[in-house]
Amino acid sequence: MIKLRKIQFAIADDHAMLRKGLIRLLLMYGTFECVFEASNGEEIQKAIKNHIIPDIVILDIGMSRGNGFETAAWLHKHYPQVKILALSMYQDESTILKMIKAGANGYLTKNSEPEELKHAIETIYEKGVYIPEHLSAKLLSGIQNGVLNSPLDTPVLNIKEKQFLLLLCQELTYQKIAEKMFVSPRTIDDYRKRLTRKLNVKGRAGLIMYAIKHLTQYEDTINQL
Repeated sequence: MIKLRKIQFAIADDHAMLRKGLIRLLLMYGTFECVFEASNGEEIQKAIKNHIIPDIVILDIGMSRGNGFETAAWLHKHYPQVKILALSMYQDESTILKMIKAGANGYLTKNSEPEELKHAIETIYEKGVYIPEHLSAKLLSGIQNGVLNSPLDTPVLNIKEKQFLLLLCQELTYQKIAEKMFVSPRTIDDYRKRLTRKLNVKGRAGLIMYAIKHLTQYEDTINQL
């Protein structure tokens, strides 16, 4: 019988009860392994510098001595192979966007159901990104209302290419995206191939992260960061 490798995670949160509760919860599933826990960003850096490198770091935002934004940026720069799931009480769009731009691969609020946390970790591990449904909806609404129009001028993308990128964020199949855009699946495949070359990214996850980091930089959000 082949023993499947467990997903190795680390968690950083300055609330010890919550941190230890989440660890116990995840270990109950039997498919996760906690390699270390930390109460702040500095402890994360120390552990990883000692060659304890997890697959995924579950990261609180409001920590002292290395908050979530600073820690995500450090991890993304020095250990890009480590995926980051932000977990916070903050639900405002500007915080979510700022965290993603710092290097997070996904975002969840602390009032999420346990199964969603499990799903988010597994999705990030397998696909490289997890986008909350409400964030996807805001992105799509922004482009439909003409709000998101300038950040992708370089390289130049047309409105259909932008729409395709944002529909990717909704975890739709390529067939469903084709239906929503009223084009053929072959046209969608052409969009995918062309955009991966034009944007110099790899695969669906790369396209989604590009959309999150660039299509969301409209003026009102930038002023809040």
